[in-house]
Amino acid sequence: MTTGEKAPGAFRTIGELSSELGVAQHILRYWETKFPQLRPLQRAGNRRYYRPADVALARRIHGLLNSQGYTVRGVQQLLQAKSADDAPAPSVAPAPLAPVTLGTVPAAVENGIPVGRLIELRDRLAAALTE
Repeated sequence: MTTGEKAPGAFRTIGELSSELGVAQHILRYWETKFPQLRPLQRAGNRRYYRPADVALARRIHGLLNSQGYTVRGVQQLLQAKSADDAPAPSVAPAPLAPVTLGTVPAAVENGIPVGRLIELRDRLAAALTE
């Protein structure tokens, strides 16, 4: 690391980040209004400090807008979809299967497989899981 260069994990000011990305400071403030995921720390006098995660997000937004040709709305949708993918799935237990016997099922076919065979496979799987 050379003199005057910050460590990779250090917070960046808005001036440092704007110089790094090559965009004006007002553009970064505009992005904060359009992308709720971009929330730098604000200290006394509303001075912004961008954490490493904020810097990475700003780099990503910059790349999507200026290199890949996305619109602001397109980046918003992309980031919303990404945050939905990262959200933990709700822990809902699957509904228990109702017991079915071969005598009560008509000789129907489901996706080319006789229903009786599907029931047999289901019961074998359930038995294997309880062992």
